[in-house]
Amino acid sequence: MLAKLIAVASLAASVAAHATFQDLWINGVDQGSSCVRLPLSNSPVTSVSTSDIACNVNPTPSKGVCSINPGDEVTVEMHQQPGDRSCANQAIGGDHYGPINVYMAKVSDATSAVGSSAGWFKVSEIGLPSNNPDYWGTEVLNDNCGHYTFKVPQDIAPGDYLIRAEVIALHVASQVGGAQFYMSCFQVKVGGSGSANPPTVSFPGAYSAEDPGILINIYEPLSTYVIPGPAPYATTSPAVAHTPYPTTATWNTALQPSTVPTAVPTAGAKGIGKA
Repeated sequence: MLAKLIAVASLAASVAAHATFQDLWINGVDQGSSCVRLPLSNSPVTSVSTSDIACNVNPTPSKGVCSINPGDEVTVEMHQQPGDRSCANQAIGGDHYGPINVYMAKVSDATSAVGSSAGWFKVSEIGLPSNNPDYWGTEVLNDNCGHYTFKVPQDIAPGDYLIRAEVIALHVASQVGGAQFYMSCFQVKVGGSGSANPPTVSFPGAYSAEDPGILINIYEPLSTYVIPGPAPYATTSPAVAHTPYPTTATWNTALQPSTVPTAVPTAGAKGIGKA
C-alpha cells in the first residue's frame, strides 16, 4: 500500500510540473491568450514523428492575430496550470531541465494554417548557458516568472506567421522517447517592408529521437550541449560558459498581472518590461 501511495504521489508531482506556453507580450505589452492556440492539457508530446510536434495535440483554435514588426521584442510566457500567472510558482517544475527554442513560419492565414504543413525557421534558442553549475534554458523561465524574450528578425517579409515556442525537458531523456516536448503556437501578422524568407525545416522532420540534444543523460558532467534543430536565423545562442550564469530576473516580476487578457489589445497600450 505504501509503495502504491508513493507511486501515485510521484505521478501527481510529475503532472503538476508539466506546463504550457499560454501568453504573449509584444514590446512589454501584455497580449494574454488573445492569439495563442492553447493546448488542451499541460502534458508533453513525446514523439518527434507525429504531427503533434508542430503545435501540440489538437490545440484550441483562436481567431486572434497579434500584430508585430521586425525588430520587436516578443515575449512568450509559460506556466504549469491554465490561467496561472503567479510568480510564486515555477513556470515548469519537477527538475524539467532543458532548452528553449522559438520558431516562426510564414503562412497564408495564421488562423487556419496547419503547423505540420508549414516551413519553420528558428529565431531564438537557449540551451545550457553555463555548466558551473549546470544552468538550463528552463531555469531562465523559472527565474523570470515564465517569460522568455526574443527579437523578431529585422528583415523578414511581411505577412501572417505562426510563432512556435518550445521547451524540451530532458530529465528522463537518457532513453529513446524520454524527452518531453512542450510547445504552443501563436498567431501573428508581421508588418514592415522586409523581403527575407529564411530557409526552413518541417515539424515533424526537424528532429530525430536520437539527436544528441534529445537522447542525453543530463546527470553526467556536460562540457557542451547541442541544441536540437537548425541554427537560429540572424542571431546566435549563448555558448556554454564555465562561470555561473546570472540568475537575477530581467522581467519586472513586481508588475506581473494576475489576470489574462483574451482580446488583442488596442494599439498604443503601455508596456511593463522584458525578460
